[in-house]
Amino acid sequence: MDCCIVTALGSFASLYALLHFVCFIFADADFTLLWSSLFGHRPESKLKGLVVWITGASSGIGEELAYQLAKCGSRLILSARREDELNRVKRGCLERSNLQDADVLVLPLDLLERTSHEEKTKAAIQSFGHIDVLINNGGRSQRSLCLETSFDVYQALMELNFLGTVSITKQVLPHMTQRGSGSIVTVSSLVGIAGAPLATGYSASKHALQGFFNSLRTELTEFPNILISTVLPGPVQSQIVQNAFTEELTRPVAAAGNQEYKMATSRCVRLMLVGIANNVKEMWIAKQPFLLFYYTWQYAPTFAWFITNLLGKKRVQHFKAGLDADSAYFTKPKTS
Repeated sequence: MDCCIVTALGSFASLYALLHFVCFIFADADFTLLWSSLFGHRPESKLKGLVVWITGASSGIGEELAYQLAKCGSRLILSARREDELNRVKRGCLERSNLQDADVLVLPLDLLERTSHEEKTKAAIQSFGHIDVLINNGGRSQRSLCLETSFDVYQALMELNFLGTVSITKQVLPHMTQRGSGSIVTVSSLVGIAGAPLATGYSASKHALQGFFNSLRTELTEFPNILISTVLPGPVQSQIVQNAFTEELTRPVAAAGNQEYKMATSRCVRLMLVGIANNVKEMWIAKQPFLLFYYTWQYAPTFAWFITNLLGKKRVQHFKAGLDADSAYFTKPKTS
């Protein structure tokens, strides 16, 4: 009898492990986030009527966030440097939803102009009375080798991605602690927990964000209704490559490369909204094999270093050959 029970338990455990393995092969997010997408709260119900401030809202993930949040019925504050692009996004929000003109505020913002952040925050609060969710999405990436990169690029990356984000957060956070509720969601990156060649400065700025918000979360334990969440996307179809820093501040990226293999922006944003609706503190969002990198770095860092060195060497070779650095994992280098 005992033998039968042990055999049954063993079979159940094997089947359970096999099921998880199969699910992981087709997964595009961590298990907590996927579980929430299947069985958790729907963004359409949890985010309806909330006031959401999005930085970097003029393109890419920020633009898609605006559209999907508008469909959820959230009232929006759209911020970026380019006011004309923000107005275009606002029109798109109104066309895609039942929101009225007064439900979407265009608030131009430069993360580098930190002295203006207090005034901008007051304007946002004055417009709607409060802020329920701050989504820190503004920032730029990098495509250059360390030995060839000006120090000014590193300073610009830290000023924009890290200090600009911290500045806005520090303006909004007292408002949320006073109210006793709110969500601060920050878009980090896979390279916020793992290193990657051609992104030394970008990776450093995202590591800094991870450290800051992980520490901030522990400081706010007396405010259980304030969510501090970080989002770590892998490669996503957006304009992040086109807008990336290179060796010099004013030198643009030569070519963005093929974006087809990357995750669709709409899917990435949908998962982000699921995470916000279900109070997920950290979200890993990526197609395979990139999702595997997250788990490898988390649970087998020595092996992760081995794989990263192999792929990193290939990435640098492809970059020097003039190929898109990200798609290098899926293509053969050019031969002369």
